[in-house]
Amino acid sequence: MAGTASVERVKDRATGLDKFVLREARGSSVEVYLYGGQVTFWKNNFGHQLLFVSNKATFKPPKAIRGGIQICFPQLGSHGVLEQHGFARNRFWSVDESPPPFPVATSNCHIDLILKTSQEDLKMWPHSYEFRLRVALSPRGDLILTSRIRNISSDGKPFQFTFAYHTYFSVSDISEVRVEGLETLDYLDNLQSKRRCTEQGDAVVFESEVDKVYLSAPPKIVIIDHEKKRTLVLRKEGLPDVVVWNPWDKKAKAMPDFGDDEYKNML
Repeated sequence: MAGTASVERVKDRATGLDKFVLREARGSSVEVYLYGGQVTFWKNNFGHQLLFVSNKATFKPPKAIRGGIQICFPQLGSHGVLEQHGFARNRFWSVDESPPPFPVATSNCHIDLILKTSQEDLKMWPHSYEFRLRVALSPRGDLILTSRIRNISSDGKPFQFTFAYHTYFSVSDISEVRVEGLETLDYLDNLQSKRRCTEQGDAVVFESEVDKVYLSAPPKIVIIDHEKKRTLVLRKEGLPDVVVWNPWDKKAKAMPDFGDDEYKNML
């Protein structure tokens, strides 16, 4: 029996924050918070949660939500005056009432959000922008995120930024997971002061802390979760690099909004 796709705005009882729930006819669903423009839940047609959210995550602004898909803009990492991973992930986004036409009709089941420059942001980062985000759920249950960043400054001067979808995937056991599609690539190792190395293995596997930026990665990357007998396929366009991160035990214990053993279940 097939239902119909729906998009519903609700206030989360536990957190008091507004979110949108997207449901596809075959059973997949996605939750997106206006806070951070952040996807927190993505369930496939079988009802399996594909994203990791920490049990210790705080849904209290201005702290970012630990898990799901954080929007890192206008920087990834920490340097200069901006906070770690920029400010987009801890601002309240609005519904985009007049989204531009998208080149490909991704799906009818979607929500369009927008983040605009605030006076507070201009003090730290003096550029005027509009950041539009479409979160779409396909009939097959695929999650599709599309970002558009526009320079609306009156002087017309260009600005530079770095950007990432900081995605926490749910895995059954990190030591049983392999990532394929990154073999033979060069990467910067953040644990060795961004030293440039080349990936030697035929897949990326996990035995300790990992924090690497793979350069010019292919458009398709695959996460194979042996225990769950599940394969997650990532397809990307316009974003050249791929970050692979797992904090392992020591770093996990040092993060107040992350469980001591949760590193085993996320990538």
